[in-house]
Formats: sequence, structure tokens, C-alpha cells
Amino acid sequence: MKVGFIGLGAMGYPMALNLHKAGLLAGVHNRTFSKAQSLAKETGCLAAKNITTLAKDCDAVVVCVSADPDVLAVVDQLASNLRQGTLVIDSSTVSAETARIAARRLAQHKVDFLDCPVSGGTEGAKLGTLAIMCGGDDKAFARAQPILNALGKRIVLMGPVGAGQATKAVNQIAVAGIAQAVSEALAFAEAEGLPLDKLIEVVGSGAAGSWFMSHRGPNMAAGHYPLGFKVALHEKDLKIVQQMAAARGVQLPVVEMTLLHYRRLLESGHGDEDISSLHRLKRRLFDPRGR
Repeated sequence: MKVGFIGLGAMGYPMALNLHKAGLLAGVHNRTFSKAQSLAKETGCLAAKNITTLAKDCDAVVVCVSADPDVLAVVDQLASNLRQGTLVIDSSTVSAETARIAARRLAQHKVDFLDCPVSGGTEGAKLGTLAIMCGGDDKAFARAQPILNALGKRIVLMGPVGAGQATKAVNQIAVAGIAQAVSEALAFAEAEGLPLDKLIEVVGSGAAGSWFMSHRGPNMAAGHYPLGFKVALHEKDLKIVQQMAAARGVQLPVVEMTLLHYRRLLESGHGDEDISSLHRLKRRLFDPRGR
């Protein structure tokens, strides 16, 4: 199977490398062409200057771009250039409706589609241990297995097209709540003068334990927020959730609060930091002059 990859950001670049390690990667395309050239130099695959060139010889294409309009723009270019029966796998995080629109447009050209958003951060992308939430039909999902197995460890078909993105929306709500709780708890612990390394160890071993506590807690304790999942991207995802909830006449308190906090981080120049930088705001509750 010859697989093309479009979108070599913080997640896409290591995902493409894992496809190369599995012997599947044929070529890559990225809006900033130098990234495609860099990966091609590292792997020997084709660095395609445009989507038309990439699409010609692919049996499948994985897409990992930032926003709904980007996904649809890529799909429109792929639709008229892929052979009938080719498979498009979108690992971007977009709305469920965007996934359904993409599937309909590709179906007009007899190209199959799966929406397969991922979770696990840049660590999971590098290690090939992502959780992958899929939407589509059984046959397309079965065909995609070699590709998905190169990218992740927990791969689940959640239902028809759009179900993968709806599942990712659930994930992003939970991530927001966990990030809020852990960052607030650690700021409180610091204000109480507790040793944060010991606190993370003992609290993280009990009912309050979480991946976020154990993997991001030490960084928060040190006052550093190296990138795992960018504030600006989670804000984008939560706006999608906000719109999906609004369509049902609902506001979600955790989502609304987190969007407010992210806006403050973006305005103060921290949009490219990890979402654990919520800790900056929580610290200021106890020391308004602090970091």
C-alpha cells in the first residue's frame, strides 16, 4: 500500500515518520514546502510540491491539518486527482458535520473516507501509541488497518462518518476539565507550601491520578510548559465543541470557562505553549504579581 501524507505539523511529522517505519509512506505534502523536503531527506519519500502530484500514485492519503476549511480545501483537491477506490483518512480535529461533508464530496468520485481524529499528544505521535477514534463504514475501516496500526495502539470504529469527530469532541471536553482541575490543584498545593514532587507522587497514585497529573505535573511544578498540546489548537477544538453544543441549545460550563482562560493566555503571548500553562493563571489567583 502506497500512502501519502498531508500536513506535517507537530503531530503530522512524527505520524508520517511512523508510516515510513512501517514501509507504507510514499510521499508527503505540506503548505510550508521546506518541511516536506526535510522529511523526504530523512526518509527518501517523495516531497510533493502540490496535492495533485502526491495523489497520482497513492492507494491512501492521510490528512492532518489544522481547521475545518483546510480539510475541505484538501479534500476538494484530492477528490479529482485520486483513483477510484482510494482511501482518505482524516486525522485532523474538525466538526462531525465537516467530516460528513468531506465524505460526500469524495463519494462523488468513488473515493472512500474515514474520519480518524487522534489523542495522545506529540508523545503519542512520536511513539505510535495514539488513541484513534474512527468514523466510517466497516470495509473502509478494515482496509485502513495497516495504516492505523502504524500510528496508534487503541483504534476503535465508533460508528458512521462523523462519529470519530464526535468522540474527539468528548475527549476534548474531558481534557479541558482535567487540565483545569490539575493546574488549579497544584497552584493550591504550592500556595500551601507543599513539596510538589512528593504531592504529585502521592496524589497521582490515588483517585486523583491521571495521565495529565503524572506527565504534566512535574513541568507545572517547575513553572515550565513545553509543548505537548498547544493552547491555540485546543482553543480551536473547544470552539468546535461549543458550536456542537449550541446546536443542541446547551452551554457547557467547563468548555466556556476554559475558552475564557485560553483567550487570556493567547492575549498574553502563551498560545504556543502546552495547555498545562493554565497553571500560569491558577498561580495568579494566589499571587497576582507572580508568574
